[in-house]
Amino acid sequence: MRVVTEDGEALGVMDVRDAIAVARERGIDLVEIAPNAKPPVCKLIDYGKFLYEQKKRAHDAKKKQVTVQVKEIKFRPGTDDHDYNYRMEHAKQWLGEGDKVRAAIAFRGREMTHRELGAKILKKLTADLAELADVEVYPKMEGYQMFTIFNPKKAKVPDAKKPVAEAPAGKKGGKAEPVKEIDTIEADDVAPAPAKKAARVSKPKAEIKSEPKDDDEIF
Repeated sequence: MRVVTEDGEALGVMDVRDAIAVARERGIDLVEIAPNAKPPVCKLIDYGKFLYEQKKRAHDAKKKQVTVQVKEIKFRPGTDDHDYNYRMEHAKQWLGEGDKVRAAIAFRGREMTHRELGAKILKKLTADLAELADVEVYPKMEGYQMFTIFNPKKAKVPDAKKPVAEAPAGKKGGKAEPVKEIDTIEADDVAPAPAKKAARVSKPKAEIKSEPKDDDEIF
């Protein structure tokens, strides 16, 4: 057999007795980890620690697994509205939890001649669950039962991108209008300034230059 240490160091191919002797010298166990290999591979390791690591890996792998259960609701061709609504609410709850739902119509005796009643119930159920589920298996007969299977819908992600697309458009439209209004207001305020400059006329001073006091001197 091929012997490997806990650190991965290869000790080479040994006889079973020699490998057991090495394990006893080191105070650890000799564990066969690859029995189908040629030659078989054994590892020098603490067996208790080996079992603990195996359980831990299995536990971690089980956590990552997503288990989807298939839950069933049963109807009869003559199921009334109250019983139908009660079972439909259970189906909505299971679909919301991520489980599949199998809806079955059970026929007995002469009810097999009225399969359209069962098909009508499943059609109504499909319409009521359209927002939460997709039809994975369409209605079909299996013995004395007509059944269909619903698969929960996945969450829609593209809706989160809508605010990002609308933001720049809103900014452009929002800034353009107030800027134009401010420009018009400023233009009105500046307009009276040239009128003040034009009002500087020295007509009164020209009239003052004439001195009517000395009329005799003029003549």
